[in-house]
Amino acid sequence: MSDVRASDPPGFDARCDDLAQRLTLLPDKPQETAEATLKVLWWLAAGEPMSVELAAERNALPLLDAAAAARLDDLIARRLGGVPLAHLSGRQRFMGLEMLAGPDALIPRRETELLAHAALQLLKSITDTSGSARVIDVCTGSGNLALSLAAGEPRARVLASDLSADAVALARRNAEHLGLAERVDWRVGDLLEPFDEPAIHGSVDLLVCNPPYISSQRVDAMPNEIIGFEPRLAFDGGALGVRILQRLIREAPRYLRKGGWLAFEVGLGQGQAVLKRLQASGQFSQQRSVVDAHGDIRALLAST
Repeated sequence: MSDVRASDPPGFDARCDDLAQRLTLLPDKPQETAEATLKVLWWLAAGEPMSVELAAERNALPLLDAAAAARLDDLIARRLGGVPLAHLSGRQRFMGLEMLAGPDALIPRRETELLAHAALQLLKSITDTSGSARVIDVCTGSGNLALSLAAGEPRARVLASDLSADAVALARRNAEHLGLAERVDWRVGDLLEPFDEPAIHGSVDLLVCNPPYISSQRVDAMPNEIIGFEPRLAFDGGALGVRILQRLIREAPRYLRKGGWLAFEVGLGQGQAVLKRLQASGQFSQQRSVVDAHGDIRALLAST
């Protein structure tokens, strides 16, 4: 590979035009435009895996020799065949963290950063008052929420779990990759079951979750790029999409301290109904909604 150059290297514009005509863009990955995708794949062909955001930060693309150009064309073909960009690059940016990504867990989405920002704000308020905090993240997937909270608030003690051992293995690799291996305790099990012990009951300051919240019927109709490559376990929330959400609301108070917070993501259109369920439970003294740019509720916060 030769040195980088300031302008787009030969072959970039033609490949970008072709990709723009053939690439199907998904609404939950708005950053993966044809140009952004090609830059990621270009760097990957040159031997440097990186996220869309990191590729955009680079000022110039490298020149590719014949072997690298052939690798690039193969990567483009695989992307057009439906393989997620994050699976090809092995990278996904979340809350400023350059994370590892793969088929063992859900690819972190930008909408989940709404929950992460709100949870981190709560966490900082807690630690500013008490000096430390205990955090639990369930349905952790690749560990994106747990690790963003650990990175954003060094005074927090973070525990995280997932039903999938493969997901937890990826989360552990992410912790090593980000230099946070000593900051998070990883466990495998069903929702809060891994933490069902007297020492944890009633002691948690913040419990976060990005649960499966899509109805089984809708999962079956999702684009193949999603359901064909990412684990169904990360999406399928049961017949109505709220099976895990209902369990979370019911089980969380046992673990939260008085004044502790539950924070979780909800699917588009679920916010008001789930908020009413929180209120009807009688277990939470206050509730807050987190909305997206369109005013839709995408996360809920509730304090015991």
